[in-house]
Amino acid sequence: MALGTDYELQDCALARALEVVGERWSLLIVRDAFYGVQRFNDFLTHLGIPRAVLTARLNALVAAGVLRKEPYQWSPLRHGYLLTGTGLELWGPLYQLSRWGGRHATEGGPHHLFAHTACGTDLDLVGGCPTCGGAPVPPTEVVMRPNPARAGSRREDPVSLALVRPHPLLEPIASAAEPA
Repeated sequence: MALGTDYELQDCALARALEVVGERWSLLIVRDAFYGVQRFNDFLTHLGIPRAVLTARLNALVAAGVLRKEPYQWSPLRHGYLLTGTGLELWGPLYQLSRWGGRHATEGGPHHLFAHTACGTDLDLVGGCPTCGGAPVPPTEVVMRPNPARAGSRREDPVSLALVRPHPLLEPIASAAEPA
């Protein structure tokens, strides 16, 4: 029996949030959007997700207002996927879940570290900057870099290769040429 995609009997905000971002792959798509991935083929190759599943998840995230489609090529028409204001609000929970995974579910710690662009200080466990008063740092002011303890990318897709260097969040990743 297939699992449903909603929690209709649960009357709480967490259940409603899980209906939007709780399906398999959805949070990884949102994570990659924060990393600067915008094009379908880049999501596809970086995540290793089936094309039909990626299409369904992107459509659902657009319908929920987490992502928006923006044309980047007119002939043939192709769209990129960018975070909306609603999607940007997921930075805090996504960052904290990632840090939790780095501490409790990933051998060797996280693959990436995140720092406040303004001062270079690594973010604390809740996404604040200890040097600048501890307030949460918005993703527009965060740079990610590889964790030296996890040196070397094991993947050769264009996104993984771009992320072996420090990279500001939300800055578009140079895309591999998309097939015609």
